Amino acid sequence: MSSREVENIFENSDFVYMLNQAGGDRQILAKQLGISTHQLSYVTHSGEGEGLLFYGSTILPFVDHFPKNTELYRIMTTKPQELKKKEDE
Repeated sequence: MSSREVENIFENSDFVYMLNQAGGDRQILAKQLGISTHQLSYVTHSGEGEGLLFYGSTILPFVDHFPKNTELYRIMTTKPQELKKKEDE
């Protein structure tokens, strides 16, 4: 997170979708993106599908508990263990 290349990515991005972040990364991102302490709480030990959206100068907290019993979830999930579990049933 401390490289100039990473800083350039954030400076050139109008949209950021941020989920739970590690402590050190949170502080770097807070400084880089101007995130308040209250806003940081949305990416501190947050649950699945919870975080912050950045669009230009707007920062929005979000909670998106996507239904797991859908074909779309099966296609999009990043948890292969869930697919394996489903196959075994």
